[in-house]
Amino acid sequence: MENQCLGLAEALHLSPVIKRIALRTPWKQFVPFLRHGLRFAFSPQGDLLTPPWPDLVIATGRISIPAALYVRQASHKNGIKRALTVQIQNPVIDPLRFDCVVVPQHDGLSGPNVITTRGALHRVTQEKLRSEADKLLPTLSHLKSPRIAVLIGGSSAVYRLTPHEMVPLAAQLAALAKTTGGSLLVTPSRRTGENNIAILRQALIGVPSIIWDGKGENPYYGMLGLADYILVTCDSVNMVSEACTTGKPVYVIDLPGGSDKFRKFHQILRDSHMTRPFAGTLAPWDYKPLNDVEFVAEKIRELIEARAQ
Repeated sequence: MENQCLGLAEALHLSPVIKRIALRTPWKQFVPFLRHGLRFAFSPQGDLLTPPWPDLVIATGRISIPAALYVRQASHKNGIKRALTVQIQNPVIDPLRFDCVVVPQHDGLSGPNVITTRGALHRVTQEKLRSEADKLLPTLSHLKSPRIAVLIGGSSAVYRLTPHEMVPLAAQLAALAKTTGGSLLVTPSRRTGENNIAILRQALIGVPSIIWDGKGENPYYGMLGLADYILVTCDSVNMVSEACTTGKPVYVIDLPGGSDKFRKFHQILRDSHMTRPFAGTLAPWDYKPLNDVEFVAEKIRELIEARAQ
């Protein structure tokens, strides 16, 4: 979630001050619907909000809502609005309480100050992909092309990835490396789980591959930069969005479960020819890379310029 804010700030060429918020009772129980007494809402366990007030607030997550509203109120001086508030993700309350709300299309939110995207905001840029690929290449130079990045999430509120699903998936990945003559660049997530990772490691013994062990810096961006193809599990809007920013063929690995919002998200990207369902084989295709972050950044620049006039 924080990366969504940082990605937008970086696209605006800004170096932000990061505030991680903690709330007191009852605000944390009633976020985002409790809107009064905001200056008492914040716990000293989180970062405090004090002057000087910023010109721009980029916030995401329901815990951040009281903070964005508080800074918007507190930064008013002599009737002049100072802090421009940009709330990422659906705040559930009236979008007009913020200067701008940024949400994906699959949320179904609209309004005069709502900017919609096809995917999630993130920090992936072509420059980052190139630089991280250059750093990672010496470590992976022994792995043959096609290099296939495999981004694995895990069980969530709406999807399931257990050993029951991982066993056939791991076998499918091993067979894919064999039939293509290529190699696998695998990065699991915190949600993947040790049992699933153990199954994957066992299945890939003797297969040209690397599986990130969770130690040190995640080679995620480098893997995206080096990949010829990208496979990503369907449970993460962020990972799928980041993969589609590369312009490389992106295959989505289906998992049991889902929701209307997720199904709509995946359909939007399939209709845009950015992704295809993974069925065990690979084929190249071209598409215009997803550019949601730059699109939103340009809209925010327009708001900043209008505020300055």
